Amino acid sequence: MKRGIILINAYAKADSELNGARRMKEELESLGVQVEVKRNFITSGVISGCLEGYLDADFCIYFDKDKYSGEILEQTGMRIFNRPHAIADCDDKMRTLIALHGFPMPDTLSGPLCYLPEEPLKDGLCEEVVRRLGLPVIVKECFGSLGKGVYKADTMCQLREIAEQVKCKPHLFQKFIAESVGRDVRVIVIGGKVYVSMLRTSTNDFRSNVELGGKGEAFCLDSEGMRLCERVAKQLGLDYCGIDLLLADEGYLICEVNSNAFFGGIERVTGKNVAQAYASHIMREVYGKNG
Repeated sequence: MKRGIILINAYAKADSELNGARRMKEELESLGVQVEVKRNFITSGVISGCLEGYLDADFCIYFDKDKYSGEILEQTGMRIFNRPHAIADCDDKMRTLIALHGFPMPDTLSGPLCYLPEEPLKDGLCEEVVRRLGLPVIVKECFGSLGKGVYKADTMCQLREIAEQVKCKPHLFQKFIAESVGRDVRVIVIGGKVYVSMLRTSTNDFRSNVELGGKGEAFCLDSEGMRLCERVAKQLGLDYCGIDLLLADEGYLICEVNSNAFFGGIERVTGKNVAQAYASHIMREVYGKNG
């Protein structure tokens, strides 16, 4: 009996968080795989050697960014989708950009991390950010999804307020790409190949996330964009990902890479079966051509 596990976050409850696990279970079971969806609160048991209920699985789809259990399971030889090191590189926005050094991206500065909340901002920090990146400027917390922890500072006063707010969290400052405001392209890459893409637009927010009210429509990505996204997925070692491209005057710029990108919206908009394509990739990887 072929058997797989889907691990989701221990606290996941939103339908957008749970849909991917449901869809992958459906598609894998249609291919003859017995699939169990589990919540990821197993770490202490795994460390103590209690792997009952896990080691008899052939693979694990890791729909979580709480990565430690994935690293422990991978040490047993289990095939993890995506691999924990790839999830870690995508989870931290600054690590993503470092791993993609040399790829087209907005100019970015790593924010200095403060360990003492009572400490004032470093003298000259905001002035240096504006000198190098201009205004408006984007400030991002390094950990977060669905547009959370992403801010736009239009003035020096706003920048100081935001910088004060995030100074004790890993964060970065990024050049504002005016021509792409409220507009980007979400690209799904599976098994190293672009599978589907969607244009996301928003008329009331500089962020285009569908979860924040943005609208999606099918988008025909050209060969240049396809090659770029496939290179990104290869560089990061991802079986599956969602890559967000900004539409700059000079061409595509990589905004973010999500190792566990939600696909419910893009399935509805495009009519493409992302879950089926991902399940087929997993079957080939784990069981060979004939699955």
